[in-house]
Amino acid sequence: MDLNGVLAGAGFAAGAMNSIAGGGTFVTLPALTFVGLPPTIANASSTVALFPGTLASSWAYRHDVRPLERVGTASLLTLSLLGGLTGALLLLFTPERLFSRVIPWLLLAATIALASGSRLGDALRSVGLHMGRTSLFVAQFVLGVYGGYFGGAVGLMMLAVWTVFTTTDLKSMTPLRVLTVAAANGAAVVCFAVSANIRWRETLVVMAGGIAGGYIGARAGKRLPAAVLRVAILAITIATTAVFFARANR
Repeated sequence: MDLNGVLAGAGFAAGAMNSIAGGGTFVTLPALTFVGLPPTIANASSTVALFPGTLASSWAYRHDVRPLERVGTASLLTLSLLGGLTGALLLLFTPERLFSRVIPWLLLAATIALASGSRLGDALRSVGLHMGRTSLFVAQFVLGVYGGYFGGAVGLMMLAVWTVFTTTDLKSMTPLRVLTVAAANGAAVVCFAVSANIRWRETLVVMAGGIAGGYIGARAGKRLPAAVLRVAILAITIATTAVFFARANR
């Protein structure tokens, strides 16, 4: 079997998914473990491989970022950076056996976030849950930790939290969401690179596929029905989560 082909294909699929709705980690993580990388190394390598796409999106949105209601952008970025660094350090010090047991639950949380989308935040607000500045800051740091440690669907989780804090429409929050996710991931990428916990050969193959997939996926996403894309992505996330739960229970 051509393992480079597997990795490039996974990167391509992940890049396409991230350009449309997110969830690329659900493809790259199992692909990297399949070719023999330990789970924590695979997760770190996946984060690095998918980072250029996130960075490109941030650059594209650089003129559209607007502060969240009553909260400065710098505050959210700082919390995301600190959280991302903390999460990356936690990953580096997590034993492989423990991470193998934790990762199915992280995948499950990400799957729920992908399936719920903005409705999660709307549901929380509908039952009377509201958020002040302090609670928002704590939540943003925790989300940054999650982003640095694992990161699957962290952008959607941020939107869900922000919709509890403010009534700003989702489209207006998207540029800020992309920027804060890039901050959390960027801190993690630097930490992983410095600690030499990246398998660069496999990472670069996935990265190349991801760049191509991101470009083509963005073009295809404009033509394919949104419902079809959503079903396909959710099918991948559910199947991946089930596989990791099965592995953990062996």
